[in-house]
Amino acid sequence: MSETHTAEGGCHCGAVRFRVRFAAPPVLLDCNCSMCAKTGYLHLIVARDDFVLLRGAEDLTEYRFNSGTARHLFCRHCGIKSFYVPRSHPDGYSVSWRALDGVESVVPEIAAYDGRNWEAARAALGDG
Repeated sequence: MSETHTAEGGCHCGAVRFRVRFAAPPVLLDCNCSMCAKTGYLHLIVARDDFVLLRGAEDLTEYRFNSGTARHLFCRHCGIKSFYVPRSHPDGYSVSWRALDGVESVVPEIAAYDGRNWEAARAALGDG
């Protein structure tokens, strides 16, 4: 059985805070799509039950594009996307590894994700 970690994280200004639970070692997806490549987002995909928004629901603003499935959620004050509902896992969350506090001692595995060829890359993930 793998070890489980719990971490908190949030946006830059602190208005949005959340807690997430994940197995170790976590597998992070390094996506090359137009959005992720420009922001350096490293995806920690978690089930809905492994994510709790602690505060800031009213401070989030949403952006959707392309299929409209992904719900990109940004702090309306500082503009940081610390988590969102991804198209690849609409029943879960993608948490920005870089938005988590106190995970410096956790060594993740990083897997390339070809978001520029999204359909083929998603099929390769299986049920995640």
